[in-house]
Formats: sequence, structure tokens, C-alpha cells
Amino acid sequence: MRIRCEWARGDPLSIDYHDNEWGVPEHDDRKLFEFLILEGAQAGLSWLTILRKRQNYREAFDHFDARKIAEYDRRKLDELLSNKGIVRNRLKLEAAIQNAKAFLAVQGEFGSFDAYIWQFVGEGPRKNAWKTVKEIPSRTGESDAMSRDLAERGFKFVGSIISYAFMQAIGMVNDHTVDCFRYDEV
Repeated sequence: MRIRCEWARGDPLSIDYHDNEWGVPEHDDRKLFEFLILEGAQAGLSWLTILRKRQNYREAFDHFDARKIAEYDRRKLDELLSNKGIVRNRLKLEAAIQNAKAFLAVQGEFGSFDAYIWQFVGEGPRKNAWKTVKEIPSRTGESDAMSRDLAERGFKFVGSIISYAFMQAIGMVNDHTVDCFRYDEV
């Protein structure tokens, strides 16, 4: 039997996400944007709630095409607010549209969002060595710096805790516990 991180024991969707995505270094801009939007949507909710709605998000948000999302108008926002398949929080939805605009500006400045975002961990992923999930911080100096810089660039719903969850999701940090079978794989 495989040992997994404590949070990924039980729900098949969580297990699949843990086993195949969480903590794997991601460098594709569209996927990075997807995680940025989903992490912001998750604020105050469980990640499992977002995983269950993930496909609905992909459909509602044009498969996370930042160029299309940056052009969303009031009519599209109203459509999103009536979509029961996603989290219908006006502030989070408006933030997603604003974040698309900021995302495009970062791509223009740095050549890619990937080149920009990975600078917060330097040369590559940080490999931590946590024995239990209780040891894993909810934020770090790097996530504080990332959060500040994102906010200065106009991003919304990018507080330090959300930024750290984003860092974990896209593999900027390896926060699999040392007993997890994915720890050495990622």
C-alpha cells in the first residue's frame, strides 16, 4: 500500500490530484494561470470543493485562456455569477478577470509568466523535509514576497497563504511529507 500525504487519503479526486499533479514543477503558462485562478477561488473553501468544480471552471473560463478572460464584460460576469458549477462569488470572479489582465502584462514584461513566477524560488523547486502535515507552513518569506509583488502588479486574491498554496500546487516547493511515495518522485 502506498503512503500518501495525510490530506490525500480518502477521496478519489484528492488522491488523483495528489498522485499526478500536486507538487510537480509546472512551467506551462496556461496551467500556471489555471492554478492561480483556482487557488484564488479556493480562498475560504476546501481544495476538494474546487477540484469537484474544476471541469466547470475550465468550461466557464474558456479553458483558462487569459486573453479571452481579460476581455470579459459585464454580460459575461453575469453569466459566471449564474453558473452553479463554479464558486459564484462576485469578488473572486472580478479578480479572475483582473488577474487575466495582470497576467498578460507580466507575460509582456518577462516573456512568460513562468519566467516571472519561478524567480521567487531561484534556481528551482525547494525540497522541504516535513515529517507531518502539521509542520508544513501556511506561508513563507518567499510567498510573502510573491504575494506583495503580485499585488503591486494588480493581481487580486493573492495573499501570502494563497500564494504559498499556489507554490505547492505548481511544484515551486515540494511539501509532500517525507513518508509519502511522491516525495522523491517530484
